[in-house]
Amino acid sequence: MTTALLEPLIDLRGTGTSLTPQRARLLQALDAQGSISAAARAVGMSYKGAWDAIAALNIFVGEPLVLAETGGSGGGGARLTDMGRRVLAFHQALTALQARLLAGQGEAAGLEQLLKRLGNLMLKTSARNQYEGRIHAVQRGAVNSEVILDLDGGDRITAIITNASVDELGLREGGSAIALVKSSFVVLAAPGVRTSARNALAGTVLACREGAVNAEVELQLNGGRRLTATVTNESVKELGIREGVPLLALIKSSHVILAVAV
Repeated sequence: MTTALLEPLIDLRGTGTSLTPQRARLLQALDAQGSISAAARAVGMSYKGAWDAIAALNIFVGEPLVLAETGGSGGGGARLTDMGRRVLAFHQALTALQARLLAGQGEAAGLEQLLKRLGNLMLKTSARNQYEGRIHAVQRGAVNSEVILDLDGGDRITAIITNASVDELGLREGGSAIALVKSSFVVLAAPGVRTSARNALAGTVLACREGAVNAEVELQLNGGRRLTATVTNESVKELGIREGVPLLALIKSSHVILAVAV
């Protein structure tokens, strides 16, 4: 007799609805495609089914996970909010943890990293940009330390914090941490510019939303993450910022805040 392979699935319960594996795949496809119709096709859902799922998920945690947008080259689209990306990442981390346990790969070090990642994803802050990653190195100086964080997709971000903060947070090579960057701390520049900023992340403009004085510019980083910058409308004109334009996001290492789960 052949024993069937059991495959338990993560189903997160929210406000009157749930984030099932299929809905998680829909969010992931939406993040990649920027279109509800394209995301629905990618996961084998009907357009109406995808819309119904998104409507349900937008009340999942009391704030929207997906925002529909008008305009753009395709006549409109949709994108995940910061909360949407965090909830999706939380579901993916839980799924990874479950898979390792079922495969008998529950070694202490691996489980500790996954559990810390889950804790990081639960953090709620006002910082517009939040990046969970693994600590590549901690280079300690007389007063301050340089902490280098590897992000998924190959991007890397460096923070300068005090040695006391390193000790209080328990930061060490191979550990997990989350980098927080306010959108107003991000400077945008044309590719190839010479700069003293420790972090220069390359990306492409996904959207530019102008207000009365400032604009919110969203970049798709080369490593796959998204980054939001708040710049003046004058800067938008000077740099010719529009959808599809390549830019560098410059961030001083002293403007990067590091946090860990407690």
